[in-house]
Amino acid sequence: MFIGEYSHNLDDKGRLAIPVKFRDQLKKGAVVTRGLDNCLFLYTKTEWQKLAAKLAALPISQANSRAFSRLMLAGAMDIDVDKQGRVILPEYLRKFASLKKELVLTGLYNRIEIWDVKNWELYKGQTEAQSGDIAERMGALGV
Repeated sequence: MFIGEYSHNLDDKGRLAIPVKFRDQLKKGAVVTRGLDNCLFLYTKTEWQKLAAKLAALPISQANSRAFSRLMLAGAMDIDVDKQGRVILPEYLRKFASLKKELVLTGLYNRIEIWDVKNWELYKGQTEAQSGDIAERMGALGV
């Protein structure tokens, strides 16, 4: 399970140190892909396989299903954690998420999100300002 918020820097070669707390879960490899809200999603191989199977089962006759599958699957890349606990984020994904030097990694149970620090602070501020409304809508879902 991934939880927490961690600040890390991206080096000039596109390498990102994974928080020590997360490394064991990523030993067998990982998949990084385009995320939502201008970030990247990083999954363990096991979690990625579950998501990919669900995406493959979506009806190709529906435009939204095709678009979401393309976003997630076509943008995906297998990555490995090196001996120093780093991963290399492909340039096209760094560009997609507007990643600069300062990043925030957030643990969201079955995935890690990778954010540019400025985008994360903006998103977090907006979400926190709406937390009451969000909580009320989540109540309708049983949360």
